[in-house]
Amino acid sequence: MQLQMLAPGAALALWTLIVLLWLTIARFSAFGKAGIDVAKAPPGLRGGDIEDRLPAPVAWKSHNYTHLLEQPTIFYPIVIILALAGPMAMDIWLAWAYVAIRIVHSIWQSTVNRISVRANLFFLSTLILLVLAVRAVMITISADIGGIA
Repeated sequence: MQLQMLAPGAALALWTLIVLLWLTIARFSAFGKAGIDVAKAPPGLRGGDIEDRLPAPVAWKSHNYTHLLEQPTIFYPIVIILALAGPMAMDIWLAWAYVAIRIVHSIWQSTVNRISVRANLFFLSTLILLVLAVRAVMITISADIGGIA
């Protein structure tokens, strides 16, 4: 069961790379339409520097990619801690629920981006992450340390 606990983390990492590819394709497709010649761009130009020249949905993908590099950085060590400590089936289900909600959040933010729905998805995923974090603390605090005094 320990390795099963790692699968949601692997899936979310893969999803993050898929979003990066989606963002890259969307951004480069939009460059031509916005009259941006990447070959003539000044050194050090970043996506945020030209965001106002691109359509909003392109920026939404960029924002979502950034979000996938924020809160999930808490998720990954929690998954590893639980995998090492011996997760319960509930932990695995909660981790998969977190990943599923983050994927739905990504798709929503990158396409429709209505804040009320996005905020509810974020709140729900955060609540699940909180439960997983509490479980990781509980399982590690209560671990048998083998008679060490």
